[in-house]
Amino acid sequence: MTATDELLFQGADWDFRTLQRICDACEQVARDELKLDVYPNQIEVITAEQMLDAYSSVGMPLFYKHWSFGKHFAFQEASYRKGLMGLAYEIVINSSPCISYLMEENTATMQTLVIAHAAFGHNHFFKNNYLFKQWTDADGILDYLEFAKRYVAHCEERHGRLAVEHTLDAAHALMSHGIDRYPGKKSLDLRAEEKRAGRRRAHEESAFNDLWRTVPTGPAKSNAILDVERRRQMLGLPQENLLYFLEKTAPRLKPWQREILRIVRNIAQYFYPQSQTKVMNEGTATYVHYRIMSRLHEQGRLTDGNFLEFLQSHTNVVFQPEFDDPRFSGFNPYALGFAMMQDIERIVTNPEAEDREWFPDIAGTGDPMAVLRDIWANYRDESFISQYMSPRLMRHFRLFHLHDDPEERAGILVDAIHNERGYRRLRRELARQYDVGFIDPNIEVVDVDLAGDRRLMLRHTVVKGAQLSEADTKRVLQHLADLWSYDVSLVEADASGTTLKEYVAHPRNIAVAA
Repeated sequence: MTATDELLFQGADWDFRTLQRICDACEQVARDELKLDVYPNQIEVITAEQMLDAYSSVGMPLFYKHWSFGKHFAFQEASYRKGLMGLAYEIVINSSPCISYLMEENTATMQTLVIAHAAFGHNHFFKNNYLFKQWTDADGILDYLEFAKRYVAHCEERHGRLAVEHTLDAAHALMSHGIDRYPGKKSLDLRAEEKRAGRRRAHEESAFNDLWRTVPTGPAKSNAILDVERRRQMLGLPQENLLYFLEKTAPRLKPWQREILRIVRNIAQYFYPQSQTKVMNEGTATYVHYRIMSRLHEQGRLTDGNFLEFLQSHTNVVFQPEFDDPRFSGFNPYALGFAMMQDIERIVTNPEAEDREWFPDIAGTGDPMAVLRDIWANYRDESFISQYMSPRLMRHFRLFHLHDDPEERAGILVDAIHNERGYRRLRRELARQYDVGFIDPNIEVVDVDLAGDRRLMLRHTVVKGAQLSEADTKRVLQHLADLWSYDVSLVEADASGTTLKEYVAHPRNIAVAA
């Protein structure tokens, strides 16, 4: 057999038999050499327009209709046609089977890269990382999305498109505050969620009415005021999951509106791990595709020309602009993740004295894939960076930290650089930028004035002086008031309890059919 006979393909053209050969070759390297554990793969080839459509609906293959998706599609399509933006080579769905969408415009080399990146790199991370195990249901997500699509369409037919649109608008505005951040005793089971939807709505409606019947209706309010602790206990306060609180407690929501809030909340929870693992997820997939593509080239299954085409694309993916480059907008997660994976491989296989001091548990152990698989399974971005960013890598990126506090001094202070004194400070500050507890606003429902005007009271605890955007806060609070049906107030306070600002929103009179 000649080297040409062993090639996966020649030139840029491909067909579906070629894709099958490519997938089989990638799988052999991924399973036999890298020891990856993946969901079954489902690969679908789509057009540029279908890729744009997937963009607009946050990459999901099945989704309910909403005007914002069409708006995003129109904007992105216009930008793409004018050459103002490019398209991703792929989109991958965290499901079982793991669905990878490939652009039909890709060359055979790019299809190989995409399959290695998505069908094996992302796929392994989805299946094995602890956050995805806690918060996602890969077996049930596709069925649940189909249920959500059918349910929203049914609601539009029965209750009117505008009523459903208003509810979805409000739910989407609160989507980032519809998250459970700490795992409970039960994992998410989306198939069971779908089956229990009807029975649960009826039960919760009844339980809800029992609570609100305790609210006084006559003038003798003082004799019927609920004890504060008992009231807060009955309402489950404080509560940081705003969509959950509204779904269970909002006094005037219809049963179908509560189910829509639950749908949006479950989908938000599905995406929760992805926001915490962007660097690790992309770093894993990029490292895996680099290892697979390099191995296929070593085996003589990719020509030198194909490999050079891959290297050009790979280099573009991991490009990191300097801080003074006009293109700089923070760390490229592909660049940071891939650099850290390669650095860990170096520490495990060829450590220096510095590495042995900083990473005694892994330095020189000799099996980089075993170390990396363990890291991929047990860390998120913040903990990954705080544990495995090495001094050598900090020197490579030439990291430094700026301190800018107008209350302390005029101007900007460089308070840490990549030297012996600054390494740990730099690593700690970089990791904090990926800590959801630090970057996401801490907003909780703290009380409800049941005996008075039923005002819903929220509190935002300000961290390091980072207050909410006034314009965005007013818009989101308005959506919250519309769902609650009574006034809503939000107090911003610092750690000492001092009130910095207060917002109040009044519900709009939006007619909703039963």
